[in-house]
Amino acid sequence: QVQLVESGGGLVQAGGSLRLSCVASGNIFSINGMGWYRLAPGNQRELVAAITSGASTNYADSVKGRFTISRDNAKNTVYLQMNSLKSEDTAVYYCYASVLSIGTVRHYDYWGQGTQVTVSS
Repeated sequence: QVQLVESGGGLVQAGGSLRLSCVASGNIFSINGMGWYRLAPGNQRELVAAITSGASTNYADSVKGRFTISRDNAKNTVYLQMNSLKSEDTAVYYCYASVLSIGTVRHYDYWGQGTQVTVSS
């Protein structure tokens, strides 16, 4: 079994910054892609940023230049540095990881429980 635990969400004023962290633990042989989605009320789930095991990154157009995704493979951790936050960034942020576990033959996606980010204008 694999668990993902997020931290770092909270309330911040517009223009401020937050850093989200997500640690994967459990039966992990290797992790392929990791990333962050967000879900705001009335909106569809949106891919915010993703990073491969080789550190290639991909961002939603709405966050390019403001958010930075990174990972520490030794710690099975992915980070999301969010700067110049806007009210429209308010959402629940979920991390995911594509994990190959010992005893399995393919990667499975696992999800965190979500962390609330609220940006006040």
